[in-house]
Amino acid sequence: MNSGTMMLNIETTFLLFLGFFIIATFYSSVGFGGGSSYLALLSVFAFSFFFIRSNAIICNILVVSGSTFLFYKRGLFSMKSFSPFIITSIPMAFIGAQFKLNEKVFFILLGITLILSSFSLFYQAVQKNVPKSKIYPTYMSYFLGGGIGFLSGLIGIGGGIFLSPLLNHLNWGKPIKIAALTAFFILVNSISGLIGLLVSGSLELSWMTTVVFMVAVLLGGQLGVRFSLKKASPSAIRIGTACLVILVGLRILINKSFY
Repeated sequence: MNSGTMMLNIETTFLLFLGFFIIATFYSSVGFGGGSSYLALLSVFAFSFFFIRSNAIICNILVVSGSTFLFYKRGLFSMKSFSPFIITSIPMAFIGAQFKLNEKVFFILLGITLILSSFSLFYQAVQKNVPKSKIYPTYMSYFLGGGIGFLSGLIGIGGGIFLSPLLNHLNWGKPIKIAALTAFFILVNSISGLIGLLVSGSLELSWMTTVVFMVAVLLGGQLGVRFSLKKASPSAIRIGTACLVILVGLRILINKSFY
C-alpha cells in the first residue's frame, strides 16, 4: 500500500468535503454509492489515479453500507436470487482492480462511465409504468454479475449504475427488489475491488485526506438514506444528478482524450 504525503490547504479541503458530502447525499437517496462521481471530483484536482481509485472505492463502501443494512432490516434480501450475481462479480471485481491502467486509458474509461451513469439515472427518473417481472435463465445472472464486476473493479466503482438500469430494463423484478440487490452488489464489489487494489500494491491513501472524505460521505450517506427521499422527489434528484454527471464526463473525455 502506498501512503501519500499530500497536504491540502483549508479551502481545497473544505471544497472536497462539501463535494463528497453532496454526492453521498444525492446518491444514497436513490440507492447508489456515488463512486463514479467521487472519481470525477478527485480527477479535477492533481491527484494520481491510484489515489483517486482507492479513495473513491472506500467512500463507496461507507455510503452503500447504510442502504444495504436498511434493505436487510426490511426483509428485502433474497440470497437465492442474489447469489448468481454475487458469485461471479466478487472474483471478477478483484481481478479488475489489479489491472494497473495507463492514466489516459483510465480517464477515458471514467468519462465513458460517467456518461453511461447519467443515462442510467435519467432512464430511472423517466420510467413510469413498471411491467410485470420476467424470469430469466440463471446463467444470465452469472454473466451479468461477472461482466459488471470486472468493469467495476477496473474503474473503481461498485457497478450499481450499470446493474440497476439493466435489470429494470429487463424487468428482472420489482424496483424495490432491484434496489436491494444493487446496494448489496455495490457493497461486495467495492470490498472485493479494495482487496484487489491492496494485493496489487495499487492502494494509495493519504490518511488525513482520506479521513476527511470518509467523514463527509458518512454524514451525507446517512442524510440521504434517512431524509432525502422524504423531502425531495427521487426523480428530480436523479435528473439533476444526471445533468451534472454528464457534463463532468464530457469534460474529462475532451480534456484527457485530446491533450
